[in-house]
Amino acid sequence: MTTRLAVEQYEALTEQTAIQYAKNMGVFPKDAELGCAEIGDGNLNYVFRISDPKTNRSIIIKQALPYAKVVGESWPLTLKRAEIEANALKKHGEFVPHLVPEVLGVDPVQAITVIEDLSRLRVAREGLVAGEHYPKLAEHIGEYLACTLFATSDFALHPFEKKKLVKEFSNPELCKITEDLVFTDPFFDSETNNVEPLLKPKAEALWSNPALKLEVAKLKKSFLTEAEALVHGDLHTGSIFASEEETKVFDPEFAFYGPIGFDIGQFLANLIAQAVCRKGDAKQLIIQQIEQTWEVFSSKFSELWRKGEMDPSFDIEGYEASVLQKIYVDTLGFAGCELIRRTIGLALIADLENIKDVDQRIQAKTKVLELGEALILKRFELSPIQKVTSLIEEKVQ
Repeated sequence: MTTRLAVEQYEALTEQTAIQYAKNMGVFPKDAELGCAEIGDGNLNYVFRISDPKTNRSIIIKQALPYAKVVGESWPLTLKRAEIEANALKKHGEFVPHLVPEVLGVDPVQAITVIEDLSRLRVAREGLVAGEHYPKLAEHIGEYLACTLFATSDFALHPFEKKKLVKEFSNPELCKITEDLVFTDPFFDSETNNVEPLLKPKAEALWSNPALKLEVAKLKKSFLTEAEALVHGDLHTGSIFASEEETKVFDPEFAFYGPIGFDIGQFLANLIAQAVCRKGDAKQLIIQQIEQTWEVFSSKFSELWRKGEMDPSFDIEGYEASVLQKIYVDTLGFAGCELIRRTIGLALIADLENIKDVDQRIQAKTKVLELGEALILKRFELSPIQKVTSLIEEKVQ
């Protein structure tokens, strides 16, 4: 059961005050000698792990800061994102409780969410960069995507309930970050971009490509206007805990009502970047997971569609196929934008940055940019998903 906590005034936690906060929750005995470590490696928040060595009990306290940690106080942010994140975890947990962490407490004033400790698992990006393989990752994420996106869409909800949720998950400040950092800045010579000197000619070629910029503008319009389902909003491999048997999606503070293909595209893009960085059999494992993710998503989405009773139009021949094709095309376009922004935008990824050899790193980044461009420009042609994986294999031979 979620505890709703409350205090009178916001104050950023320290390790000591985080310990006291945990004791005040009643999770640990008042006299417990607790350990605390700030383990957050993200751009926006503090994350504390509180543990009791005597009982082996531990929890995670996540606190939103009133600014972007990666930049500082010059980039103010709403604290309401913490409550949106907690509510998104709880809403998605209604449909896939085994694939999201349990929310233990919510404190809107302190912008705190308390969740179960998942330290038995590893952040998927860290493991993938280290060469690990998560055999159930694609299956689990495909299921997560289908179940959460279908269940929060007009295909499953009464229109009144859907519109109520759209209002509840209005998240304009964090959406603006995505609008800028995914759809705008990487396609212009913006000061927020992070472009290696040797990659500058390739970046400049993208910036001067009017056909590409037109298609990105169309995708941005979709992101801005299509409130199709409650999307995670930042579903990369750094927002997923994994092991060989388990998968848990976390960190949905960017959650809002947006296009269904956005979450799918972000996840696939991060797998594609990882595929570029791998060789041989290891590369093939990731390529298989790219295909499997879409296949599991589309199969489960169709299963849920056939069970739907909301609208007689569900039975119209060709309607389901049309909806899935639209989602697929959107998915490829959003994946392309994610690939480009993760290569020359503000928030780069360890998959590419950890390549020590400069020539190899630039070569990998160039391939990622070319794949991103191709997915955007050719998204209406690259069906079925095997055409996408064939394209990847051609680029990374």
